[in-house]
Amino acid sequence: MSPSRLAELLEAVRRGELPVPEALDRLRDLPYSELREAKIDNHRELRQGYPEVVFCQGKTKEQVREILGYMIRERTHNVLATRAEADLFAAVSDLHPELRYNPLGRTLVLAREPPTAVGEGTLALITAGTADRPVAEEALETARLFGIRVERIDDVGVAGLHRLVAYLPVLRRARVLIVVAGMEGALASVVAGLVSSPVIAVPTSVGYGASFGGLAALLTMLNSCAGGVGVVNIDNGYGAACLAGAILRA
Repeated sequence: MSPSRLAELLEAVRRGELPVPEALDRLRDLPYSELREAKIDNHRELRQGYPEVVFCQGKTKEQVREILGYMIRERTHNVLATRAEADLFAAVSDLHPELRYNPLGRTLVLAREPPTAVGEGTLALITAGTADRPVAEEALETARLFGIRVERIDDVGVAGLHRLVAYLPVLRRARVLIVVAGMEGALASVVAGLVSSPVIAVPTSVGYGASFGGLAALLTMLNSCAGGVGVVNIDNGYGAACLAGAILRA
């Protein structure tokens, strides 16, 4: 239940087009619906500006199918699921003909209505290397479904920093930036030193042994000497996009 759809429902009641009992029936499951193994937060979009998202990792196919099936049938017009493998998509693809799978970002997306644009300005989404793109794709799918305007810049890591120079106009006009980097994770500090907007740094688990599965990049980003850098968890493209949306709505 989004703010706009709740407003439409209340207006329909006020005009006498929707009987009060029917309106109550539509609101009956707020703030949440209890399924066999999950509680669906129908109220989240009213509170936070975006609906509940399904995190698939650790869930069985049957659990994901039940949750997605409910959301598609009952409440959520635009649906996003993250950390979804290809075999899971095969198990749920029949739930709706427009359910789309991004194999690189491991996301399931159903977009049945255009999202309301979030705030003013754009999000610049930057990757250090091609190997960081899976995390960036998760951020991209999340941002687009939440109504965020995105400009992409790929493969501009510090090993060839001259590649970044051509994109300075894009960086400087963005209201918020997401920098996705593995290995040593230094790109976030470089970008933050060039712009006045907030930078959301996303460490990835890309790198050789001493990267410790993304911990080295995480620590580099946390120790950034550039101001205005916030850091999310390793490989958390979804969380970065949510934070970017909150900044753009402010």
